[in-house]
Amino acid sequence: MNHHYSMEIRWSNEDQAFVVTLPEFPVCQTHGESYESAVKNGQDVLDVLIETYRAEGRELPEPLTLEKVA
Repeated sequence: MNHHYSMEIRWSNEDQAFVVTLPEFPVCQTHGESYESAVKNGQDVLDVLIETYRAEGRELPEPLTLEKVA
């Protein structure tokens, strides 16, 4: 599924895993043992969130964007 939402991926020494946070969906997190698995898990969670929001008729949050600096 194509979307424009953000994922932040950071290593957690405590969890010994890459932790994925989703800034537009602040209560949702996932993780992965490798960076690649964290990315895949993050994409999977975003896909489920988007499907759920649409099925429930809820408005999706506005995607965060970078502003160009002139």
